[in-house]
Amino acid sequence: MTLVSSYSEALWQMSMEAAPWLVLGLVIGGLFKSLIPTAFLHKHLTQPGLASIIKAAILGIPLPLCSCGVIPAAIGLRQAGASKPATTSFLVSTPETGVDSISISYAMMGPFMTIIRPVAALFSALFTGLLVMLFAGEESPQQAKQKQSASPSCCASSAEKSQQEAPPQGILKSAWDGIYYAFSDLYPSILKWLVIGLLFAAAVQAFVAEDWLLQWGDSWLVMFMMLLIGIPMYVCATGSTPIAAGFLMAGISPGAVLVYLLAGPATNIATLGVVREQMGNKTMWLYLLGIIGSALFMGVLVNVFASQFEINSQINHSHEFMPYILQLLSLLLLVWVALMPLFNKAIKKDQSSCCD
Repeated sequence: MTLVSSYSEALWQMSMEAAPWLVLGLVIGGLFKSLIPTAFLHKHLTQPGLASIIKAAILGIPLPLCSCGVIPAAIGLRQAGASKPATTSFLVSTPETGVDSISISYAMMGPFMTIIRPVAALFSALFTGLLVMLFAGEESPQQAKQKQSASPSCCASSAEKSQQEAPPQGILKSAWDGIYYAFSDLYPSILKWLVIGLLFAAAVQAFVAEDWLLQWGDSWLVMFMMLLIGIPMYVCATGSTPIAAGFLMAGISPGAVLVYLLAGPATNIATLGVVREQMGNKTMWLYLLGIIGSALFMGVLVNVFASQFEINSQINHSHEFMPYILQLLSLLLLVWVALMPLFNKAIKKDQSSCCD
């Protein structure tokens, strides 16, 4: 078998395995987005103290927002009176995981990593929020609003729009709007890194021996390498999943892979800049310290327990019950949605040329 055919087969197999889980995750994620009122989030996150940190972390876990999409949502919460600790907790848990990334995690990394990922995201959000609560202090909501109005950010208008309540409508209409949002907005926003991740994971499966990185798989060096890769990288939780699966197949330990899954989606230059502008320099450094510290701690903890699970066999066999026809239809749907903007652009171009 040639290298090209080996790579093509690996890419086809991984795409087929991931497609139905991605579709399921997008649908559920869109429903969460449309059926959870913004006022509900504001109500539970505007009280100071530990309770709001816990609520922010839990509420952020299922929401299908990437590290950029969460910024206006978090600023909206902050301007509505959410405390610094609650806002940072929401900023951490929301991009680190979501129903869409949990779904595709099962397809590509098996049940162990699927379960540990949201647990680690919850711990990371709580730890970071507690750091901010203990060491950054808190100003009153009125002071926060005055500061934000004095120095508006590029995301302020989006944040203000996110606070406006949509007019009342039926639950079926809301559900359809959520699903439409998932495929028209959410899916295109994660498509780039999703494709890059699949290409990378297929290359690892086709060309890299399973034990190539085993000599460094459990070391601190690999965990710090995952931090250096993940922190400046703009990647969403769903798009980071196939990349992480590729790391696993290359022999990197589950703990080191988890470090990447936590640090990559929650940190990038845009997020750090907004945190610094909206909540101060100290909060930004505590935010970064909380993510790094919790990622390393959870990485070490996962490596301790991962030896009791056959991670590679979970990767290879977690998809076996999914019917082939469902995999194929899901993949065709995703490809069609991805190519629709190109078709529409070509049609508009032809129409404009005909009218000239």
